[in-house]
Amino acid sequence: MSEMEKQQTELQQEGALQEDVQNETLREVTAWDRVEAARNPARPTAKQLIEHMVDGFFELHGDRRFGDDPAIVGGVGYLGGIAVTVIGEDKGATTQEKARNHFGCPHPEGYRKALRLMKQAEKFGRPVICLVDTQGAYCGVGAEERGQGQAIAENLMVMSRLKVPVISVVIGEGGSGGALALAVADRVAMLENAVYSILSPEGFSSILWKDASRAKEAAELMRMTAEQVRALGVVEDVIGEPEGDAQGKPGETAAIIKEYVLKNLRPLMELPARELVGRRYERFRAIGAAEASRVN
Repeated sequence: MSEMEKQQTELQQEGALQEDVQNETLREVTAWDRVEAARNPARPTAKQLIEHMVDGFFELHGDRRFGDDPAIVGGVGYLGGIAVTVIGEDKGATTQEKARNHFGCPHPEGYRKALRLMKQAEKFGRPVICLVDTQGAYCGVGAEERGQGQAIAENLMVMSRLKVPVISVVIGEGGSGGALALAVADRVAMLENAVYSILSPEGFSSILWKDASRAKEAAELMRMTAEQVRALGVVEDVIGEPEGDAQGKPGETAAIIKEYVLKNLRPLMELPARELVGRRYERFRAIGAAEASRVN
């Protein structure tokens, strides 16, 4: 092969490669793509984000009734000089941590720990920042025996009445009541590749079609991506991720979340407690109102 022919072949290969890259860039990102991104093992965990976001973080443990649940990490620290209580659902970064944290599925003592910290925050006038990342509450016999449903219900009730600002950010998966137990907030946001839904696509397809293998199809129907959930009025904002995704970038992702939280936290701190609670009530009462009116 002559030198000219080699150059022509190289140019053709380079052109084909550029075309492939362009096609991949133009390909529409599906709901299932978002689900896989939210579940990516390299995605920053709540604990990693807290370490980068919060100065002087001091972790607190236990629900004072049964024990400590590592699936929920919580404590106090400073965010941009503001004393805050931070609570997050943590899946764990390593295989050992994931097993210890039961893959981010909290037990009732985890929700009771979160509740204890939220009440403490209210007592001392500290805003509450929540990082949501769970496929759902742990569904085991022991968890049910210790009052899983009641623990979640108590969180929903108390969070709706907290007299301090509450901001929640869905950083990965936001599944069912297990996620909502940390998301009754004045402002709720999602990372770009996070998902938020009543249950997992596998669970949805198992119930609807008796076939868990149709999870990809279910994801498209559930309207669970960040932009879709924002369009439904369930969250206020979608937070862009560094260079398209947060995988393996806890520091950069934490900086973006921190900027968002501080921007929205300061105006909330200026509101009287009665107005703060009233707005929160109206916020959740309004969810689904438009859909209900269409049915009626």
